[in-house]
Amino acid sequence: MFLFTIVYHRIYARLHDKEFYSITQLNRDGIAPLLEQYNQAHFQGKSYNRQELFESTDQPALKPLPAERYAVKLHNQVTVQKDCHIYLGKDKHYYSVPYRYIGSQVKVLYSVDDVEIYHENLRIACHQRDYRKYGYTTCKEHLPSTHRFVSEWSPGRFRDWAGRIGPACQQLVSTILEKAAHPEQSYKSCLGILGMAKKAGDERLENACRRALLFQAYNYSSVKNILEKGLDKVPETEPTSLNLPFHGNIRGKSYYN
Repeated sequence: MFLFTIVYHRIYARLHDKEFYSITQLNRDGIAPLLEQYNQAHFQGKSYNRQELFESTDQPALKPLPAERYAVKLHNQVTVQKDCHIYLGKDKHYYSVPYRYIGSQVKVLYSVDDVEIYHENLRIACHQRDYRKYGYTTCKEHLPSTHRFVSEWSPGRFRDWAGRIGPACQQLVSTILEKAAHPEQSYKSCLGILGMAKKAGDERLENACRRALLFQAYNYSSVKNILEKGLDKVPETEPTSLNLPFHGNIRGKSYYN
């Protein structure tokens, strides 16, 4: 408190009647000259000043600043999911870790720029922070061979594959990809649908996809059910809607207007 009082009277109090138009100008033209005077003034009853004391005592003991600027970090405890990723709820984003840690509790430390993942005080993964909601940041070396195969797929590859079977199949696959919160969620379903062509053939799969589209059944289970029950061979009919008959006791929409 005593030091604050001295600094206030010798620096800030002398600036009360002056005008500055930016922080830079205040620091350069106002505070810096008065601070230098303050540090050059001798201590009462001493033959040295603050600047000389700093240069003889403190400065030789100083160490270089860290190469990287200090970063504030937050932390979470999460569980590694079966797809080798952890979910950072702050950003709604997924980050990969080595597959051998599936099911393990891990600690996530994250700053503005980086995301670090630790298991029992050992860092097992480090990623650049990504703020895309429901996106995936994946290191292929973290995945087992089966997952690496899936990670090489993309929405474009699924659409091209479906297009070679037929337009209905391509439309169904595109719809499944678009409806997922993120494309990776739908890859397994797309692979399952497209894989049915090996057993049922392209023509039957195309007809099954057309029927699934007709009834807005955009999922793997519906296509599988259509093929298993042979519904792809049944003539298509438009879904019918139930119309109520006219009756004097039934109030129409005009009643509520």
